[in-house]
Amino acid sequence: MDPINVDFTRGKGDDKNGNNVVADVYIPPKNAKVKIIVNIIITLIIGAVLYYLMIPALNFKAIEFYMYIGFICLVYIALTALTSKVAIHPEYQPYLRKRSRIPGIIIGILAIICLFGYIVGAQIFRAKSYSSLITVENGDFATDVAEIDFSSVPTLDSTSANNLAVRTLGDLSDMVSQFVVSPYSTQINYKNTPVRVTALSYGDVFKWLKNTKEGLPAYIIVDMTTQKSEIIRLDSGMKYSPAEHFNRYLLRHVRFEYPTYLLGEPTFEIDEQGDPYWIVPILDKTIGLFGGTDVIGAVVVDSINGNCEVISTSLDGNTKLPTDKFVTDEEWQWIDRVYSATILNEQYNYYGKLSNGFINSIIGQEGVKVTSSGYNYLALNDDVYMYTGVTSISSDQSIIGFVLLNQRTKETKYYAISGALENTAMTSGEGAVQQYSYKATFPLLLNISGEPTYFMALKDSSDLVKMYAMVNVKQSTIVGTGTNLTQCTENYADELKRNGVNVDIDIDSMSESNNSEQNEVKTKEITGTVTEIRSVVTGGETYFYIKLDSSNAFYKVSVKDAEKVVILNIGNEASFVVDEDAKGDIIEVKSMK
Repeated sequence: MDPINVDFTRGKGDDKNGNNVVADVYIPPKNAKVKIIVNIIITLIIGAVLYYLMIPALNFKAIEFYMYIGFICLVYIALTALTSKVAIHPEYQPYLRKRSRIPGIIIGILAIICLFGYIVGAQIFRAKSYSSLITVENGDFATDVAEIDFSSVPTLDSTSANNLAVRTLGDLSDMVSQFVVSPYSTQINYKNTPVRVTALSYGDVFKWLKNTKEGLPAYIIVDMTTQKSEIIRLDSGMKYSPAEHFNRYLLRHVRFEYPTYLLGEPTFEIDEQGDPYWIVPILDKTIGLFGGTDVIGAVVVDSINGNCEVISTSLDGNTKLPTDKFVTDEEWQWIDRVYSATILNEQYNYYGKLSNGFINSIIGQEGVKVTSSGYNYLALNDDVYMYTGVTSISSDQSIIGFVLLNQRTKETKYYAISGALENTAMTSGEGAVQQYSYKATFPLLLNISGEPTYFMALKDSSDLVKMYAMVNVKQSTIVGTGTNLTQCTENYADELKRNGVNVDIDIDSMSESNNSEQNEVKTKEITGTVTEIRSVVTGGETYFYIKLDSSNAFYKVSVKDAEKVVILNIGNEASFVVDEDAKGDIIEVKSMK
C-alpha cells in the first residue's frame, strides 16, 4: 500500500505520486455542536409538520408509524450532510457516518421489526388464525330471508342513486355553484326504508374558503325504492367532514382525539331524527403485527359539533376499547355500517380458502371456496346485510351458495344453494330485453315464495332505470321482466309455472299493498299566477321551473308528466298538485291543472 502523507488537521494529504487523497480521520466541521442543535430543531419541526399531514397512528401495529419514524431519521441524516457540506468537503465523511450511526441503527431496527411482523403474520404460518376471523353459520333461506315486500326492495344501485343525487343538487341554484356531491354515500335503513344518504363537498378550495365557516349546509337522501331524491337542509352546517382542511378535516380531528387508534374509511350516516354523523371504524391487526385486519369498534362523530363517542363491536361485553358502549346497545341501533364490504369480503375469503390449511388452498384445494365477483346490499330486520355469491375456486361458472353478512355486527350466514353465477343472471336479464340494449345492475337476492331469485334493474345508456328483471337462481333461463315491480313479479311467476315450478304468489295483494302505500301520501293544491318560467334538460328529460305569485318556491314540472306545461306563459293561472308536506326552494309537482 502506498504511504500517505497526511495533514491530520485537515484529514487529507498526498500520496507518493502527488495525488490528493482523504484520510479516514474524524474531523468535525466548524461549529459542529451548533449545527447538531440546529439539525435536531429543524428535524423536529419537519417531523411535527409531517405528523400533521400524515396523521399516523402512534401504534406498533401501524405500518405508517414505522414509515414516519424512518422518514424523520432520513431527514436528520440529510440535514447533517447538508450542513456539513460533505459534498464539497469529502474529509467530513467520517463525521457524517458517525452522526448518522444512531438514525441508521433506528432505521435498521424498524426494518427488522417490520420484516419479523410480516413473517409471524404470514398466511402460510397462521392459516387457522386467518380462517377464524369470521364465524359462519348455516342459514335457512326461506326462514331468514323474508318474502318480497315492495316497500323495502331497493330498485336502484349505488351508481343510479348517486346520479339522482347529482341531479337533485343541480336543481338548486344556490348550492350547485358552491358545492358538489361527495363520493361518501352509504346505503342505510332509515325509518324502515332502504335509502342512500350522500354528503356534500366544496366545489374547490376557493369555495371552501368562502363557505367553511358555516360548513356544509345540507345532505341528500335518495329513497332506493321510490327513486325519490331529496336534499335535506340543516339548521347548522356540518363543520367536520373529509371535505374540510386543517383541524376540521375528519380523520385529523379523530386522530388528535385518539392518537393510538388504527382508523378505517369513514362512512356517512344519519340517525332516526335525520341528524348527520360520521362513523369511523377502529381497526386492529389480530395476527402478527400487520395481519388479520378486523374491526373492534367505531368512533361516532357528530358532523356538526365534532363530538366523538367510542363504541365497541364486541358481542360478549369483553371490549378491547376503554368504553362501555356497544353497537348492540339500543342507543346505537340506527348505525347500519361499521364493517366495510371490503373487510367482510376479505375475511370470508380467508375462511373459504384457509379452513383446511394453507397447503390445501394451493394444492388439492379440497373444499376451497371464494366469493363471487361482486356484492350488493339487502335490508333485513332493520339492518343492512352485504350479499355475495360463493363459488368453488375450481369453477367460476356457477355458485354453490351465498352469504349474508351483517355490516353492523358481522353476523354471517351461509346458504347452500347451487345455481347461476350473478354475471350469468345479469346476462339473462339483459338478453330478455336485448332489443333495448339495457345493462343490468349487480343482482339483489330476493325470496319469491321460497324460490331464491336474482332481482336487478335494467338501465339505459344514461344510467336511468327503465325496467326490472327477475332471474331464478337455480334455473337462469327462467326470466321475468317488467316496467314496475308488480309487472315484473307477475311475469316471473308465469315463467316459473310454465317451467313446472309451482309457486304461490298473490300478485293482487302485492299490488294492493304497493298501491295503498302510495295512496297514503297526502297532497295539496297550489294555485296562483305564473310570474317566472325557467327550463332545463337533465338526463334527456325536460323540466320547467315555474314560480307563482302565491309562493316563493319554484315548482318543478316534468314535460313527460304534464305536457301542457310547454304552452304555459307568464300571467297565466296555474294549479299544481304537490305532496302535502313538501317544502323547500324547489317543489316537485305531481300533476298540473
